[in-house]
Amino acid sequence: MTKNKIKVGTYLYPLPVVIVGAKIGEKANFMTVAYCGIVESKPPMISISASNSHHTNEGIRENQTFSVNIPSEDMVAVTDYIGMKSGKDIDKSSLFEIFYGDLKTAPMIEDAPINLECKVAKTIDMEKGHEIFIGEIVGAYSDDKYYTDGILDIQKIKPLIYSTGQRKYLKVGELISSAWSIGHDYKKD
Repeated sequence: MTKNKIKVGTYLYPLPVVIVGAKIGEKANFMTVAYCGIVESKPPMISISASNSHHTNEGIRENQTFSVNIPSEDMVAVTDYIGMKSGKDIDKSSLFEIFYGDLKTAPMIEDAPINLECKVAKTIDMEKGHEIFIGEIVGAYSDDKYYTDGILDIQKIKPLIYSTGQRKYLKVGELISSAWSIGHDYKKD
């Protein structure tokens, strides 16, 4: 087997697709983000990275809050649409049924299977045109229909995933194995 040196890039696969919400003035705004990840579990923290020119960033900076909404496969068209349009040009608040949690400034999408309400813990200016917002998850919401045996079920949530090089949305595949189990008897051949 030959390993070829390839162009340096963001080859972390898959990337989760989320819709980030923030309140700007009195209006809710949303943007699609694929650069999102878990930072910590205790307390639960999440990061998002976005160009600092995004309209939604204004609301995050203004209120120090944001939401992370996990869209399902059936939300792919609206998720893509809001990723292509700026809240400076269109009113994205009319695209969704919106609700608020305890923070009152992190708009969440009713139809999204999972909603995370976040308080900014840290903002990092990358000085290359991007900002990273690290948020403490202070509220989480989901409907009963997304659970199996009391646990959120990825097969029911049907989250979108993104392939950055191909610029395509994909869906979650089939189960391979149970984690923290299959490796118990592993031996190198």
